[in-house]
Amino acid sequence: MTTTEQPWEQRIAALWAAIDDYDPADFRARIQALTAELPPGDAIALFERACAHDSTGQGDLAEPLYREALAVGLTGQRRRRAVIQLSSTLRNLGQAKESVALLSAERDAGSDALDDAVTAFLALALIDTGREREAAGLALGALSRHLPRYNRSLANYARTVVDGSR
Repeated sequence: MTTTEQPWEQRIAALWAAIDDYDPADFRARIQALTAELPPGDAIALFERACAHDSTGQGDLAEPLYREALAVGLTGQRRRRAVIQLSSTLRNLGQAKESVALLSAERDAGSDALDDAVTAFLALALIDTGREREAAGLALGALSRHLPRYNRSLANYARTVVDGSR
């Protein structure tokens, strides 16, 4: 079976797995070629192009693509990844307040395997807005779920850090 005969999702996953094998411009060109197979304005194509720009140091070009992908109805885990990645890009572009707003809303939007990623990027954005104590509390709370022991204690301490009671 040739590469072009593989399903599209397998080909895009394989390309992402090999990102380090390409220089940035070549990688973006390969993503562009693959996404061109999808209909114009396709949310997944927009998202993948945004990711390619973001992953190769072009956050300013990624931002509008993330926004467009979300606006045209990106769904599933890609939607949540787009919110996280857009928020991270915004923070890097000096728009930490918008990043905090997006990630705060995302924390309330539902729960899945990316919850701790949402929290981690929210903590980074909070630091950039001068809310370091809240950021530390959120990060510690997320970490508390992954420790082999002391989960309850660390989660309680994290809450006191956020609310300032200690």
